[in-house]
Amino acid sequence: MKKLTGFFFLAVTVSVMLSCSSQKDKLDSQIKALEQSLFSDENKTIDRTKARELIDAYVQFAADYSKDARAPEYLFKAGDMAMNMNMPHKAIEIFDKIMNNYPDYEKTPQCLFLKGYVYENDLKDLDMAKKIYEEFLQKYPDDEFADDAEISIKNLGKSPEDLIREFEEQAKKEGGV
Repeated sequence: MKKLTGFFFLAVTVSVMLSCSSQKDKLDSQIKALEQSLFSDENKTIDRTKARELIDAYVQFAADYSKDARAPEYLFKAGDMAMNMNMPHKAIEIFDKIMNNYPDYEKTPQCLFLKGYVYENDLKDLDMAKKIYEEFLQKYPDDEFADDAEISIKNLGKSPEDLIREFEEQAKKEGGV
């Protein structure tokens, strides 16, 4: 009887593992097919429905297989795509998920910067954008985006016309005109 119970347990374990593996492979194949469909040279414009499906598939993969090395990269791709698809709240949610669940991921600093960018440019919440940019500078002062964060803080709320005017005034001062 013990042998039968042991065999049954082993069979169930193997069955569950194979099922999980095939589910993971199926989701990964779906992601690859959507990526190929969206980013092929034939497509001149992005199919918004397929883009949303891809975002959902990336997020689902990371939720189901959070320990997989691809999980934070898939989330980053989802956040970037959400940001570029004018889905600012979804982008922020995804960037937060990366920062909270994958603090050692190489693009975690970039997630914080992009979160500030979304607040500034998409949500027009300049106070929150400034707070996030300042947090970014405090946490990652030597990051490649540190200069961008400083410039963003300096220029928060300025129109393109204001920036051009400031640039022209600076050029006049430097040119001695």
